[in-house]
Amino acid sequence: MSQSPRARARLQTLDEILRIGRAQLAVHGAAGLSLRAVARDLGVVSSAVYRYVKSRDELLTLLVVDGYDALGDAVDAAVGAAPQDDFREQFRALARAVRTWAVAEPARYGLLFGSPVPGYEAPAERTTGPGTRVVGQLVRIVEGAHRAGMVIAEGPGAPPEDSVLSGDLAAIRAEWGLSMPEDVLARGVLVWAALFGAVNFEVFGQYGPSTFSDPAALFDVHLAALERMAGLR
Repeated sequence: MSQSPRARARLQTLDEILRIGRAQLAVHGAAGLSLRAVARDLGVVSSAVYRYVKSRDELLTLLVVDGYDALGDAVDAAVGAAPQDDFREQFRALARAVRTWAVAEPARYGLLFGSPVPGYEAPAERTTGPGTRVVGQLVRIVEGAHRAGMVIAEGPGAPPEDSVLSGDLAAIRAEWGLSMPEDVLARGVLVWAALFGAVNFEVFGQYGPSTFSDPAALFDVHLAALERMAGLR
């Protein structure tokens, strides 16, 4: 059923509020978001905005979901363009898509993976799904490579069977329905953390302003190391 004109107008206004929110985020940061400023840029009185967004925290949640979905869409498109039977190339596509989006959208990336916004806690029921899209793709790639016999069985060993970590990994394997053993999953977790750590260092300027003249070349070195860590071939 097609939407009513009123419903379409509401969605258009919400899209415009998000656009203004993204612009504010780039200029003022998450802590500086203001519904009053959104109303001013939208050309309406402050009370009118509250019919669409109830609070600053609601606006932040909309921006978080919007950011996760934008990043997820970029990763899905990149991975989807890689050969279906080349899991290493799929991983490279995922990693480069994360970096490309983050470098192009540092404010939005910072909202997702930077310092927490004081006084704000993202509602899990609205953000967990969008927020796990990229790691879900990574899990699918590693699991696919394992099932195809394309994961090298070398690297750090699995944790002791009676350890807390082993229990955590077993729970993840059960939740996601994975066939990969615990040592492969543990390496995948390390790759996930290291990938976003490398991107964070670049986006947040942790290398310094002039240490590396070609950050993309450095990232490719990191990417090769992460492939070896994951055991992809």
